[in-house]
Amino acid sequence: MSHTFTRYVAAAAGVALLLGASACSTERTDDGAPAAAGGDSGGLVGIAMPTKSLERWNKDGAHLEGLLQDAGYETTLQYADNKVDQQITQLQNMINQDPEVLVIASIDGTALGPVLAQAKEKDITVIAYDRLINGTGDVDYYATFDNYKVGQLQGEYIVDTLGLDTGAGPFNLEPFAGSPDDNNAKFFFSGAWDVLSEYVAKGQLVVPSGKAPASNDQWSSIGVQGWSSDTAQSEMETRLNSFYAAEKVDVVLSPNDSLALGIAQALLGAGYTAGVDWPLITGQDADQANVENMLIDRQAMTVWKDTRTLGDQVAAMVDQVIKGSKVTVNDEETYDNGNKVVPTYLLPPVVVTKDSIKTSLVDSGFYSAADLGL
Repeated sequence: MSHTFTRYVAAAAGVALLLGASACSTERTDDGAPAAAGGDSGGLVGIAMPTKSLERWNKDGAHLEGLLQDAGYETTLQYADNKVDQQITQLQNMINQDPEVLVIASIDGTALGPVLAQAKEKDITVIAYDRLINGTGDVDYYATFDNYKVGQLQGEYIVDTLGLDTGAGPFNLEPFAGSPDDNNAKFFFSGAWDVLSEYVAKGQLVVPSGKAPASNDQWSSIGVQGWSSDTAQSEMETRLNSFYAAEKVDVVLSPNDSLALGIAQALLGAGYTAGVDWPLITGQDADQANVENMLIDRQAMTVWKDTRTLGDQVAAMVDQVIKGSKVTVNDEETYDNGNKVVPTYLLPPVVVTKDSIKTSLVDSGFYSAADLGL
């Protein structure tokens, strides 16, 4: 049994013991109102997710909702199609239903202050899910993975694979960053750039496009709005057409799998061939399409954040809030949202490569072998 699987089983068992076994089935209406629920209700929990367009958010929402319903709580789960105004409206509708807790994976972490003030007036506890909510004192807790570590792992993988620490190079690098309105994106980039920038300065990594931020603070200059695969593809096509007429790109720093998919499509269109001249591409989230790309050598690695464990932790925190217990956190220093340091629970990310897909993703039950054609 893999260590990843052992940790997951332990976490799931702990949450099951904490939450108990009473069941509650809730259907969702278009306006966010929960339909009548069967069984004894332990209170209403609102869950706001950013979009259905990324695989991981569908899994996150369904997993968290299932845990809470199994524990006897009513739920209202809403997806906002990556539209800030739509998410705000959904949250207002939830607040009008007087939930005990709101769990929010924000689209724009700076835009929710006014609506969270409405939640605080009703003494509703707010838990930021995976994305920090900024500029307000009305967020109570935050649960996420160590997002700086995600970037570090990507950077370290590039260093180790290319042999940069032994003086190898030069290699052509094209760096990308995530959505400028996602607070996590700056942590991803900073983690990676703190590892890679010294090799850029030494000339072992060369950025022909010139799109190498001078400092971590300038990361948004290469950010891809909304984590769009199409935008990443278009940007990569532009770079290849403009700067690679006579040379090849060797490595692409992609902060997540959505961008990596678009980058891979651009490379295919430019005539790159896996196993011949395909560059090293990083990623994050272990989305199925990307894992399949890893199996055919079109992506080198992904940083896996087992979002089941995030859902387990948030379900436990919700339960602790509603039952008046002390809420478990393990970081009360790092995540300053500009108004307060938000008490946080951090979970560890894991590197997955082609060689570890089975032991990490299949043996843990995250995917079946059939899902991946194994």
